[in-house]
Amino acid sequence: MYRNIMVALDGSDCAQRALDEAIRIGARASVRVVLVIDSAALSSYPAQYRVTVREEGGQALEIAYARLVDAGIECETEMVETRNVTDTIAKCLQRRAVAMAADLVVMGTHGRTGLQRLALGSVAEAFVRRATCPVLLTRASPAPTSRS
Repeated sequence: MYRNIMVALDGSDCAQRALDEAIRIGARASVRVVLVIDSAALSSYPAQYRVTVREEGGQALEIAYARLVDAGIECETEMVETRNVTDTIAKCLQRRAVAMAADLVVMGTHGRTGLQRLALGSVAEAFVRRATCPVLLTRASPAPTSRS
């Protein structure tokens, strides 16, 4: 049985599925939802855009909190930022998981392959490589296929 579950939130469908899974398995656990802002990546954008990103992140955390509370799950939310240009979202999430003594981390993965993965990288893969506790990866539901 898991007691401390961390959910990585980024606003994607994959992350929402991770939250769904944490709600499904977290009835007797404490859940912390963590959203990481990549400060270095945002530094080249106008200040107003950075404010918007933080506001949208805050709204996503509020929605996640409400869903967890509605499910009767003890929860907290946290927005954190990467420390510097060499810090990564995966490293930041790992620090948070260790700090809260997570015994399970639930996160989404986009399932990119080939050139997309090479160009965009994978936060989930980088996190799993450093994980100090079990990690449950979820993918967004596949898009419905049309039949002719």
